[in-house]
Amino acid sequence: METRIAISQLLNQTQVGLVEDGRLAEYYIQRDDEQRAVGNIYKGRVENVLPGMNAAFVELGSGRNGFLHVDDLPWARPGQSISEALRKGQPLMVQVQKEQVGTKGPRMTGKITLPGRFLVLLPQENHLGISRQISDPNERERLHVIAESIKPPDMGLIVRTVAEGCDGDLLAEDLRFLLEEWRHIQERSERVQAPALLYQNSLVYRVLRDLVTDNVSQIIVDRPELYDIVVEGLSSLSKQPTVQVELYEGKVSLFEHLGLAKQLEMAQNKRVWLDCGGYLIIDETEALVSIDVNTGKYVGVGDLRETFLKTNLQAAEEIAWQLRLRNIGGIIIIDFIDMDDNGARNQVLARLEEALARDKTKTHVLGFTSLGLVEMTRKKTKRILSEVLQSPCPLCEGTGRVQSEDTVAARIVSRIFSLAAEPEVESILVKCDPAIAAHLIGPSASNLEELESATGKEIYVRGTPSLSWEDFQVISGSRERIAAQAHPVAVGDRVAAKIEQVHVSNPQSGIARVDGFVIDCQQGAQYVGRMVTLEILEVFKTYATARIIKV
Repeated sequence: METRIAISQLLNQTQVGLVEDGRLAEYYIQRDDEQRAVGNIYKGRVENVLPGMNAAFVELGSGRNGFLHVDDLPWARPGQSISEALRKGQPLMVQVQKEQVGTKGPRMTGKITLPGRFLVLLPQENHLGISRQISDPNERERLHVIAESIKPPDMGLIVRTVAEGCDGDLLAEDLRFLLEEWRHIQERSERVQAPALLYQNSLVYRVLRDLVTDNVSQIIVDRPELYDIVVEGLSSLSKQPTVQVELYEGKVSLFEHLGLAKQLEMAQNKRVWLDCGGYLIIDETEALVSIDVNTGKYVGVGDLRETFLKTNLQAAEEIAWQLRLRNIGGIIIIDFIDMDDNGARNQVLARLEEALARDKTKTHVLGFTSLGLVEMTRKKTKRILSEVLQSPCPLCEGTGRVQSEDTVAARIVSRIFSLAAEPEVESILVKCDPAIAAHLIGPSASNLEELESATGKEIYVRGTPSLSWEDFQVISGSRERIAAQAHPVAVGDRVAAKIEQVHVSNPQSGIARVDGFVIDCQQGAQYVGRMVTLEILEVFKTYATARIIKV
Protein backbone atom coordinates (compact mmCIF):
# COMPACT_ATOMS: atom_id res chain seq x y z
CA MET A 1 0.00 0.00 0.00
CA GLU A 2 1.39 3.39 -1.04
CA THR A 3 1.00 5.97 1.73
CA ARG A 4 1.58 9.68 1.24
CA ILE A 5 0.88 12.80 3.28
CA ALA A 6 -0.28 16.07 1.69
CA ILE A 7 0.13 19.31 3.66
CA SER A 8 -1.42 22.47 2.21
CA GLN A 9 -1.62 26.05 3.42
CA LEU A 10 -4.32 28.25 1.89
CA LEU A 11 -5.33 31.63 3.30
CA ASN A 12 -5.67 31.18 7.06
CA GLN A 13 -5.76 27.40 7.29
CA THR A 14 -3.49 24.38 7.13
CA GLN A 15 -4.98 21.10 5.94
CA VAL A 16 -3.44 17.66 5.97
CA GLY A 17 -4.50 14.53 4.13
CA LEU A 18 -3.24 11.01 4.81
CA VAL A 19 -3.56 9.26 1.45
CA GLU A 20 -3.53 5.47 1.11
CA ASP A 21 -3.39 4.12 -2.45
CA GLY A 22 -4.69 7.42 -3.78
CA ARG A 23 -7.64 7.54 -1.41
CA LEU A 24 -8.09 10.05 1.42
CA ALA A 25 -7.99 8.06 4.67
CA GLU A 26 -7.62 10.76 7.34
CA TYR A 27 -8.08 14.54 7.24
CA TYR A 28 -6.90 17.24 9.61
CA ILE A 29 -7.38 20.99 9.48
CA GLN A 30 -6.13 23.85 11.62
CA ARG A 31 -7.42 27.39 11.16
CA ASP A 32 -5.47 30.36 12.47
CA ASP A 33 -8.46 31.49 14.55
CA GLU A 34 -9.48 27.98 15.63
CA GLN A 35 -6.47 26.02 16.78
CA ARG A 36 -7.02 22.42 17.90
CA ALA A 37 -6.70 22.34 21.67
CA VAL A 38 -5.98 18.70 22.61
CA GLY A 39 -2.46 18.48 24.04
CA ASN A 40 -2.24 22.21 24.72
CA ILE A 41 -0.89 23.11 28.17
CA TYR A 42 -2.21 26.11 30.10
CA LYS A 43 -1.48 27.92 33.28
CA GLY A 44 -5.10 28.05 34.37
CA ARG A 45 -6.98 29.54 37.29
CA VAL A 46 -9.70 27.76 39.26
CA GLU A 47 -12.96 29.51 38.40
CA ASN A 48 -15.45 27.37 40.35
CA VAL A 49 -15.18 24.39 42.69
CA LEU A 50 -18.12 21.97 42.37
CA PRO A 51 -18.26 19.66 45.44
CA GLY A 52 -21.33 17.83 44.13
CA MET A 53 -19.45 16.73 41.00
CA ASN A 54 -16.06 16.47 42.75
CA ALA A 55 -14.72 18.66 39.96
CA ALA A 56 -13.80 22.24 39.11
CA PHE A 57 -14.00 24.64 36.20
CA VAL A 58 -10.62 26.10 35.26
CA GLU A 59 -10.33 29.40 33.40
CA LEU A 60 -8.10 29.04 30.33
CA GLY A 61 -8.35 32.54 28.90
CA SER A 62 -10.43 34.11 26.09
CA GLY A 63 -13.59 33.42 28.11
CA ARG A 64 -13.11 29.62 27.98
CA ASN A 65 -13.39 27.27 30.94
CA GLY A 66 -12.23 23.65 31.10
CA PHE A 67 -13.66 20.82 33.22
CA LEU A 68 -11.25 19.18 35.69
CA HIS A 69 -12.15 16.15 37.84
CA VAL A 70 -10.36 15.48 41.13
CA ASP A 71 -9.11 12.11 39.79
CA ASP A 72 -7.11 14.01 37.16
CA LEU A 73 -4.99 15.86 39.74
CA PRO A 74 -1.55 14.25 40.21
CA TRP A 75 -1.35 15.26 43.88
CA ALA A 76 -4.90 14.23 44.90
CA ARG A 77 -5.00 11.43 47.47
CA PRO A 78 -7.48 8.54 47.11
CA GLY A 79 -10.85 9.66 48.45
CA GLN A 80 -9.79 13.32 48.68
CA SER A 81 -12.55 15.78 47.76
CA ILE A 82 -12.14 18.55 45.20
CA SER A 83 -12.67 21.14 47.95
CA GLU A 84 -9.63 19.78 49.78
CA ALA A 85 -7.49 19.61 46.64
CA LEU A 86 -8.33 22.99 45.05
CA ARG A 87 -9.55 26.44 46.01
CA LYS A 88 -11.14 29.16 43.91
CA GLY A 89 -8.59 31.47 42.29
CA GLN A 90 -5.74 28.96 42.61
CA PRO A 91 -3.35 28.87 39.61
CA LEU A 92 -2.39 25.44 38.27
CA MET A 93 -0.94 23.81 35.17
CA VAL A 94 -3.46 21.80 33.15
CA GLN A 95 -3.57 20.09 29.78
CA VAL A 96 -6.48 19.65 27.36
CA GLN A 97 -7.40 15.96 27.38
CA LYS A 98 -10.53 16.04 25.22
CA GLU A 99 -11.64 18.61 22.63
CA GLN A 100 -14.59 20.88 23.28
CA VAL A 101 -17.73 19.34 21.76
CA GLY A 102 -20.75 21.57 21.16
CA THR A 103 -21.48 23.54 24.32
CA LYS A 104 -19.38 21.24 26.52
CA GLY A 105 -16.04 22.80 27.44
CA PRO A 106 -12.77 20.88 27.01
CA ARG A 107 -11.91 18.11 29.47
CA MET A 108 -8.72 18.96 31.37
CA THR A 109 -6.13 17.00 33.32
CA GLY A 110 -3.42 18.04 35.74
CA LYS A 111 -1.36 15.00 34.76
CA ILE A 112 0.82 16.49 32.03
CA THR A 113 2.06 14.31 29.17
CA LEU A 114 4.49 15.34 26.43
CA PRO A 115 4.41 12.93 23.47
CA GLY A 116 7.49 12.57 21.30
CA ARG A 117 8.22 10.32 18.38
CA PHE A 118 9.13 7.20 20.39
CA LEU A 119 8.37 8.18 23.98
CA VAL A 120 5.77 9.98 26.06
CA LEU A 121 7.23 11.97 28.95
CA LEU A 122 5.24 12.07 32.22
CA PRO A 123 7.02 14.88 34.08
CA GLN A 124 4.85 14.63 37.22
CA GLU A 125 4.54 10.84 37.60
CA ASN A 126 7.13 8.19 38.42
CA HIS A 127 5.95 5.48 36.04
CA LEU A 128 7.32 3.29 33.25
CA GLY A 129 5.11 1.65 30.64
CA ILE A 130 5.39 -0.11 27.28
CA SER A 131 2.71 0.19 24.58
CA ARG A 132 0.32 -2.76 24.72
CA GLN A 133 0.49 -3.03 20.93
CA ILE A 134 4.08 -4.30 21.25
CA SER A 135 3.24 -7.96 21.87
CA ASP A 136 6.63 -9.72 21.62
CA PRO A 137 7.73 -10.37 25.25
CA ASN A 138 11.45 -10.23 24.33
CA GLU A 139 11.02 -6.86 22.63
CA ARG A 140 9.00 -5.55 25.56
CA GLU A 141 11.77 -6.58 27.95
CA ARG A 142 14.47 -5.03 25.74
CA LEU A 143 12.63 -1.70 25.55
CA HIS A 144 11.90 -1.79 29.28
CA VAL A 145 15.63 -2.10 30.05
CA ILE A 146 16.48 0.81 27.73
CA ALA A 147 13.70 3.02 29.11
CA GLU A 148 14.68 2.21 32.70
CA SER A 149 18.27 3.24 31.99
CA ILE A 150 17.37 6.66 30.54
CA LYS A 151 14.31 7.54 32.67
CA PRO A 152 14.86 10.74 34.68
CA PRO A 153 14.37 10.41 38.47
CA ASP A 154 10.81 11.13 39.66
CA MET A 155 9.52 11.28 36.08
CA GLY A 156 7.70 8.73 33.98
CA LEU A 157 8.04 7.35 30.46
CA ILE A 158 5.74 5.45 28.14
CA VAL A 159 7.39 3.70 25.20
CA ARG A 160 5.24 4.16 22.08
CA THR A 161 4.43 1.46 19.53
CA VAL A 162 6.70 3.01 16.87
CA ALA A 163 9.71 2.43 19.18
CA GLU A 164 9.57 -1.29 18.38
CA GLY A 165 12.97 -2.27 16.97
CA CYS A 166 14.60 1.10 17.74
CA ASP A 167 17.97 1.30 19.45
CA GLY A 168 18.70 3.10 22.70
CA ASP A 169 20.33 6.11 21.01
CA LEU A 170 17.12 7.02 19.19
CA LEU A 171 15.10 6.80 22.40
CA ALA A 172 17.66 8.84 24.34
CA GLU A 173 17.64 11.55 21.64
CA ASP A 174 13.84 11.68 21.73
CA LEU A 175 13.94 12.02 25.53
CA ARG A 176 16.44 14.91 25.36
CA PHE A 177 14.07 16.73 23.01
CA LEU A 178 11.11 16.21 25.39
CA LEU A 179 13.06 17.30 28.49
CA GLU A 180 14.07 20.50 26.73
CA GLU A 181 10.42 21.13 25.83
CA TRP A 182 9.39 20.57 29.47
CA ARG A 183 12.06 23.01 30.66
CA HIS A 184 10.69 25.72 28.33
CA ILE A 185 7.14 25.09 29.59
CA GLN A 186 8.21 25.42 33.23
CA GLU A 187 10.15 28.62 32.55
CA ARG A 188 7.18 30.20 30.79
CA SER A 189 4.84 29.11 33.61
CA GLU A 190 6.99 30.99 36.13
CA ARG A 191 6.97 34.18 34.01
CA VAL A 192 3.30 34.55 33.06
CA GLN A 193 0.10 35.28 34.98
CA ALA A 194 -2.81 32.83 34.83
CA PRO A 195 -4.66 32.22 32.61
CA ALA A 196 -2.11 31.76 29.82
CA LEU A 197 -1.19 29.27 27.09
CA LEU A 198 2.14 27.58 27.86
CA TYR A 199 2.47 25.05 25.04
CA GLN A 200 0.66 24.52 21.76
CA ASN A 201 0.55 21.23 19.92
CA SER A 202 0.81 22.46 16.28
CA LEU A 203 -0.82 20.46 13.49
CA VAL A 204 2.33 20.00 11.38
CA TYR A 205 4.32 18.79 14.39
CA ARG A 206 1.55 16.32 15.34
CA VAL A 207 1.42 15.01 11.79
CA LEU A 208 5.17 14.43 11.63
CA ARG A 209 5.15 12.82 15.06
CA ASP A 210 2.07 10.61 14.72
CA LEU A 211 1.45 9.93 11.02
CA VAL A 212 4.93 9.50 9.57
CA THR A 213 5.69 5.80 9.91
CA ASP A 214 7.83 3.38 7.90
CA ASN A 215 4.86 3.00 5.51
CA VAL A 216 4.91 6.69 4.49
CA SER A 217 7.00 7.16 1.34
CA GLN A 218 6.36 10.82 0.57
CA ILE A 219 5.27 14.13 2.10
CA ILE A 220 4.03 16.74 -0.40
CA VAL A 221 3.77 20.40 0.62
CA ASP A 222 2.76 23.50 -1.33
CA ARG A 223 4.75 26.27 0.40
CA PRO A 224 8.56 26.72 0.59
CA GLU A 225 8.30 27.64 4.28
CA LEU A 226 6.29 24.45 4.91
CA TYR A 227 9.00 22.46 3.17
CA ASP A 228 11.62 23.86 5.56
CA ILE A 229 9.42 23.20 8.62
CA VAL A 230 8.80 19.59 7.56
CA VAL A 231 12.47 18.85 6.82
CA GLU A 232 13.55 20.38 10.13
CA GLY A 233 10.75 18.62 12.02
CA LEU A 234 11.65 15.22 10.57
CA SER A 235 15.23 15.77 11.66
CA SER A 236 14.31 16.82 15.21
CA LEU A 237 11.99 13.83 15.58
CA SER A 238 14.70 11.41 14.42
CA LYS A 239 12.67 10.29 11.41
CA GLN A 240 14.21 7.89 8.94
CA PRO A 241 15.67 9.57 5.82
CA THR A 242 13.61 7.30 3.53
CA VAL A 243 10.69 9.77 3.61
CA GLN A 244 10.83 11.95 0.50
CA VAL A 245 9.72 15.57 0.96
CA GLU A 246 8.44 17.23 -2.23
CA LEU A 247 7.51 20.87 -2.86
CA TYR A 248 4.49 21.11 -5.17
CA GLU A 249 4.46 24.28 -7.28
CA GLY A 250 1.53 23.68 -9.63
CA LYS A 251 -1.14 26.25 -10.51
CA VAL A 252 -4.13 24.37 -9.09
CA SER A 253 -4.30 23.73 -5.35
CA LEU A 254 -2.47 20.68 -3.99
CA PHE A 255 -5.70 19.01 -2.83
CA GLU A 256 -7.28 19.54 -6.28
CA HIS A 257 -4.14 18.20 -7.97
CA LEU A 258 -4.23 15.00 -5.91
CA GLY A 259 -8.00 14.57 -6.25
CA LEU A 260 -8.50 15.01 -2.51
CA ALA A 261 -10.79 18.06 -2.73
CA LYS A 262 -13.50 16.01 -4.47
CA GLN A 263 -13.09 13.14 -1.99
CA LEU A 264 -13.39 15.58 0.89
CA GLU A 265 -16.57 17.00 -0.60
CA MET A 266 -18.06 13.51 -0.92
CA ALA A 267 -17.14 12.75 2.71
CA GLN A 268 -19.65 15.41 3.74
CA ASN A 269 -22.57 13.64 2.02
CA LYS A 270 -25.04 11.41 3.85
CA ARG A 271 -25.10 8.93 0.98
CA VAL A 272 -21.99 6.86 0.19
CA TRP A 273 -22.04 4.65 -2.91
CA LEU A 274 -20.47 1.19 -2.86
CA ASP A 275 -18.62 -0.32 -5.84
CA CYS A 276 -21.31 -3.00 -6.17
CA GLY A 277 -24.07 -0.38 -6.63
CA GLY A 278 -25.38 -0.46 -3.07
CA TYR A 279 -25.04 2.51 -0.76
CA LEU A 280 -24.80 3.67 2.85
CA ILE A 281 -26.86 6.38 4.54
CA ILE A 282 -24.93 7.95 7.44
CA ASP A 283 -27.02 9.94 9.94
CA GLU A 284 -25.28 11.85 12.72
CA THR A 285 -27.20 12.83 15.86
CA GLU A 286 -26.25 14.10 19.31
CA ALA A 287 -26.76 10.67 20.88
CA LEU A 288 -25.37 8.31 18.25
CA VAL A 289 -24.57 7.74 14.58
CA SER A 290 -26.75 5.40 12.55
CA ILE A 291 -25.62 3.78 9.30
CA ASP A 292 -28.16 2.15 6.99
CA VAL A 293 -27.02 -0.30 4.29
CA ASN A 294 -29.07 -0.60 1.08
CA THR A 295 -28.70 -2.73 -2.08
CA GLY A 296 -29.51 0.26 -4.31
CA LYS A 297 -28.75 -0.50 -7.97
CA TYR A 298 -27.17 -3.86 -7.19
CA VAL A 299 -29.40 -6.83 -8.07
CA GLY A 300 -26.70 -9.50 -8.18
CA VAL A 301 -26.36 -12.52 -10.45
CA GLY A 302 -27.21 -15.27 -7.95
CA ASP A 303 -29.87 -15.65 -5.32
CA LEU A 304 -30.98 -12.85 -3.03
CA ARG A 305 -28.94 -14.08 -0.07
CA GLU A 306 -25.75 -13.83 -2.15
CA THR A 307 -26.65 -10.29 -3.16
CA PHE A 308 -27.28 -9.27 0.45
CA LEU A 309 -24.04 -10.86 1.67
CA LYS A 310 -21.88 -9.26 -1.03
CA THR A 311 -23.41 -5.84 -0.37
CA ASN A 312 -22.95 -6.21 3.39
CA LEU A 313 -19.32 -7.30 3.03
CA GLN A 314 -18.52 -4.26 0.87
CA ALA A 315 -20.47 -2.07 3.28
CA ALA A 316 -18.45 -3.35 6.26
CA GLU A 317 -15.19 -2.29 4.60
CA GLU A 318 -16.57 1.10 3.54
CA ILE A 319 -18.06 1.77 6.99
CA ALA A 320 -14.65 1.27 8.61
CA TRP A 321 -13.13 3.68 6.08
CA GLN A 322 -15.83 6.31 6.56
CA LEU A 323 -15.63 6.17 10.37
CA ARG A 324 -11.92 6.90 10.14
CA LEU A 325 -12.18 9.59 7.45
CA ARG A 326 -15.13 11.38 9.07
CA ASN A 327 -13.69 10.83 12.56
CA ILE A 328 -17.01 9.52 13.82
CA GLY A 329 -16.92 8.59 17.50
CA GLY A 330 -19.25 7.45 20.25
CA ILE A 331 -22.09 4.97 19.78
CA ILE A 332 -22.57 3.67 16.23
CA ILE A 333 -25.55 1.56 15.12
CA ILE A 334 -25.30 -0.25 11.76
CA ASP A 335 -28.39 -1.60 10.00
CA PHE A 336 -26.98 -4.15 7.57
CA ILE A 337 -29.33 -5.74 5.04
CA ASP A 338 -31.22 -8.52 6.85
CA MET A 339 -29.46 -11.90 6.93
CA ASP A 340 -31.03 -14.94 8.59
CA ASP A 341 -27.92 -17.11 8.29
CA ASN A 342 -25.61 -16.86 11.32
CA GLY A 343 -22.66 -17.86 9.15
CA ALA A 344 -23.25 -14.86 6.88
CA ARG A 345 -23.60 -12.59 9.90
CA ASN A 346 -20.30 -13.83 11.29
CA GLN A 347 -18.62 -13.19 7.92
CA VAL A 348 -19.83 -9.59 7.96
CA LEU A 349 -18.68 -9.04 11.55
CA ALA A 350 -15.28 -10.55 10.76
CA ARG A 351 -14.90 -8.29 7.71
CA LEU A 352 -15.88 -5.24 9.76
CA GLU A 353 -13.37 -6.03 12.52
CA GLU A 354 -10.65 -6.77 9.98
CA ALA A 355 -11.23 -3.39 8.30
CA LEU A 356 -11.34 -1.60 11.67
CA ALA A 357 -7.96 -3.09 12.61
CA ARG A 358 -6.32 -0.49 10.32
CA ASP A 359 -7.81 2.28 12.48
CA LYS A 360 -5.48 3.55 15.24
CA THR A 361 -8.46 4.89 17.18
CA LYS A 362 -9.89 2.37 19.64
CA THR A 363 -13.04 0.62 18.40
CA HIS A 364 -15.21 -2.06 19.95
CA VAL A 365 -17.74 -4.15 18.02
CA LEU A 366 -20.42 -5.61 20.30
CA GLY A 367 -22.11 -7.73 17.60
CA PHE A 368 -25.69 -8.13 16.40
CA THR A 369 -28.61 -7.24 18.64
CA SER A 370 -31.92 -9.13 18.77
CA LEU A 371 -33.24 -6.61 16.22
CA GLY A 372 -30.48 -7.48 13.76
CA LEU A 373 -28.53 -4.25 14.28
CA VAL A 374 -24.78 -4.11 14.86
CA GLU A 375 -23.70 -2.10 17.90
CA MET A 376 -20.20 -0.68 18.09
CA THR A 377 -18.28 2.18 19.66
CA ARG A 378 -15.35 4.29 18.50
CA LYS A 379 -13.40 6.51 20.86
CA LYS A 380 -14.01 10.23 20.41
CA THR A 381 -10.61 11.83 19.83
CA LYS A 382 -11.44 15.03 18.00
CA ARG A 383 -14.35 16.84 16.38
CA ILE A 384 -16.33 14.98 13.75
CA LEU A 385 -15.59 16.04 10.14
CA SER A 386 -19.07 17.48 9.53
CA GLU A 387 -18.72 19.71 12.59
CA VAL A 388 -15.32 20.95 11.40
CA LEU A 389 -16.30 21.68 7.79
CA GLN A 390 -20.01 22.50 8.03
CA SER A 391 -22.34 24.85 9.92
CA PRO A 392 -25.95 24.18 10.94
CA CYS A 393 -28.37 25.15 8.17
CA PRO A 394 -29.77 28.63 8.93
CA LEU A 395 -33.11 27.62 7.40
CA CYS A 396 -33.76 24.30 9.12
CA GLU A 397 -31.49 24.98 12.15
CA GLY A 398 -29.78 21.65 11.69
CA THR A 399 -32.87 19.43 11.53
CA GLY A 400 -32.43 18.71 7.83
CA ARG A 401 -36.06 19.69 7.15
CA VAL A 402 -38.03 22.85 6.50
CA GLN A 403 -41.78 23.41 6.59
CA SER A 404 -43.62 22.52 3.41
CA GLU A 405 -45.05 25.16 1.07
CA ASP A 406 -48.57 24.36 2.27
CA THR A 407 -47.54 24.67 5.94
CA VAL A 408 -45.89 28.08 5.51
CA ALA A 409 -48.85 29.31 3.43
CA ALA A 410 -51.26 28.12 6.14
CA ARG A 411 -49.30 30.08 8.79
CA ILE A 412 -49.53 33.20 6.64
CA VAL A 413 -53.26 32.77 6.06
CA SER A 414 -53.80 32.31 9.80
CA ARG A 415 -51.95 35.58 10.43
CA ILE A 416 -54.00 37.34 7.73
CA PHE A 417 -57.27 36.29 9.38
CA SER A 418 -56.02 37.49 12.78
CA LEU A 419 -55.22 40.95 11.41
CA ALA A 420 -58.39 41.10 9.32
CA ALA A 421 -60.44 40.71 12.51
CA GLU A 422 -59.29 44.17 13.61
CA PRO A 423 -61.87 46.77 12.42
CA GLU A 424 -59.34 49.55 11.70
CA VAL A 425 -57.43 47.38 9.20
CA GLU A 426 -58.32 48.17 5.58
CA SER A 427 -55.54 46.44 3.66
CA ILE A 428 -52.92 43.78 4.27
CA LEU A 429 -49.52 43.28 2.63
CA VAL A 430 -47.73 39.90 2.73
CA LYS A 431 -44.00 39.61 1.98
CA CYS A 432 -42.65 36.06 1.64
CA ASP A 433 -40.53 33.74 -0.47
CA PRO A 434 -41.53 34.00 -4.20
CA ALA A 435 -42.65 30.34 -4.35
CA ILE A 436 -44.86 30.80 -1.28
CA ALA A 437 -46.19 34.04 -2.79
CA ALA A 438 -47.16 32.21 -5.99
CA HIS A 439 -48.94 29.58 -3.88
CA LEU A 440 -50.93 32.26 -2.00
CA ILE A 441 -51.90 34.08 -5.19
CA GLY A 442 -52.87 30.91 -7.07
CA PRO A 443 -53.68 30.43 -10.78
CA SER A 444 -55.10 33.67 -12.22
CA ALA A 445 -55.07 35.09 -8.65
CA SER A 446 -57.89 32.69 -7.66
CA ASN A 447 -56.51 31.99 -4.16
CA LEU A 448 -55.96 35.69 -3.49
CA GLU A 449 -59.51 36.56 -4.58
CA GLU A 450 -60.86 33.85 -2.28
CA LEU A 451 -58.85 35.27 0.64
CA GLU A 452 -60.10 38.80 -0.01
CA SER A 453 -63.67 37.55 -0.20
CA ALA A 454 -63.34 35.61 3.08
CA THR A 455 -61.71 38.48 5.00
CA GLY A 456 -63.40 41.47 3.39
CA LYS A 457 -59.99 43.15 3.11
CA GLU A 458 -57.76 44.19 0.24
CA ILE A 459 -54.71 41.90 0.24
CA TYR A 460 -51.39 42.31 -1.55
CA VAL A 461 -48.79 39.55 -1.85
CA ARG A 462 -45.17 40.23 -2.81
CA GLY A 463 -42.50 37.62 -3.39
CA THR A 464 -39.34 38.72 -1.58
CA PRO A 465 -36.21 36.69 -2.43
CA SER A 466 -34.29 38.10 0.54
CA LEU A 467 -36.64 36.32 2.95
CA SER A 468 -35.85 32.70 3.78
CA TRP A 469 -38.35 29.93 3.06
CA GLU A 470 -40.09 29.93 6.46
CA ASP A 471 -39.86 33.68 7.11
CA PHE A 472 -42.56 36.14 6.16
CA GLN A 473 -43.94 39.58 7.04
CA VAL A 474 -47.64 40.46 7.26
CA ILE A 475 -48.27 44.22 7.43
CA SER A 476 -51.64 45.89 7.95
CA GLY A 477 -52.83 49.48 7.60
CA SER A 478 -54.87 51.90 5.53
CA ARG A 479 -55.53 51.36 1.81
CA GLU A 480 -53.26 54.22 0.78
CA ARG A 481 -50.35 53.21 3.02
CA ILE A 482 -50.42 49.52 2.08
CA ALA A 483 -50.87 50.23 -1.64
CA ALA A 484 -47.80 52.49 -1.57
CA GLN A 485 -45.73 49.75 0.06
CA ALA A 486 -47.12 47.00 -2.17
CA HIS A 487 -46.20 48.70 -5.45
CA PRO A 488 -42.52 49.66 -5.72
CA VAL A 489 -43.13 50.99 -9.26
CA ALA A 490 -45.61 53.36 -10.91
CA VAL A 491 -46.75 53.87 -14.50
CA GLY A 492 -44.04 55.69 -16.46
CA ASP A 493 -41.17 54.70 -14.15
CA ARG A 494 -37.93 53.58 -15.78
CA VAL A 495 -36.11 50.89 -13.83
CA ALA A 496 -33.13 48.58 -14.32
CA ALA A 497 -33.86 44.89 -13.72
CA LYS A 498 -32.66 41.42 -14.65
CA ILE A 499 -34.87 39.19 -16.80
CA GLU A 500 -34.99 36.07 -14.61
CA GLN A 501 -37.12 33.60 -16.58
CA VAL A 502 -39.53 33.08 -19.44
CA HIS A 503 -43.20 33.82 -18.68
CA VAL A 504 -45.01 30.52 -18.00
CA SER A 505 -48.11 31.27 -20.11
CA ASN A 506 -46.56 33.67 -22.66
CA PRO A 507 -43.28 32.30 -24.11
CA GLN A 508 -42.48 35.66 -25.76
CA SER A 509 -42.44 37.56 -22.47
CA GLY A 510 -39.90 37.51 -19.66
CA ILE A 511 -40.27 37.91 -15.91
CA ALA A 512 -38.24 40.44 -13.90
CA ARG A 513 -38.64 41.54 -10.29
CA VAL A 514 -38.22 44.88 -8.55
CA ASP A 515 -38.02 44.46 -4.75
CA GLY A 516 -39.80 41.13 -5.24
CA PHE A 517 -42.65 42.68 -7.28
CA VAL A 518 -43.24 40.81 -10.57
CA ILE A 519 -42.76 42.71 -13.84
CA ASP A 520 -44.13 41.12 -17.05
CA CYS A 521 -41.67 42.29 -19.73
CA GLN A 522 -42.98 42.32 -23.31
CA GLN A 523 -40.67 40.46 -25.76
CA GLY A 524 -38.33 39.79 -22.86
CA ALA A 525 -37.85 36.02 -23.25
CA GLN A 526 -34.80 36.48 -25.49
CA TYR A 527 -33.00 38.48 -22.77
CA VAL A 528 -33.22 35.96 -19.89
CA GLY A 529 -30.20 36.37 -17.61
CA ARG A 530 -29.43 39.92 -18.81
CA MET A 531 -29.88 43.35 -17.23
CA VAL A 532 -32.27 45.65 -19.12
CA THR A 533 -33.92 49.05 -18.66
CA LEU A 534 -37.72 48.86 -18.44
CA GLU A 535 -40.51 51.39 -18.79
CA ILE A 536 -43.54 50.54 -16.64
CA LEU A 537 -46.75 50.46 -18.70
CA GLU A 538 -49.44 49.26 -16.27
CA VAL A 539 -49.55 48.41 -12.57
CA PHE A 540 -51.90 45.77 -11.16
CA LYS A 541 -52.35 44.32 -7.69
CA THR A 542 -49.91 41.39 -8.10
CA TYR A 543 -47.74 42.47 -11.04
CA ALA A 544 -46.91 45.23 -13.55
CA THR A 545 -46.29 45.20 -17.30
CA ALA A 546 -43.34 46.89 -18.98
CA ARG A 547 -41.50 47.26 -22.27
CA ILE A 548 -37.76 47.01 -22.76
CA ILE A 549 -36.23 50.33 -23.80
CA LYS A 550 -32.53 49.47 -23.41
CA VAL A 551 -30.49 46.28 -23.30
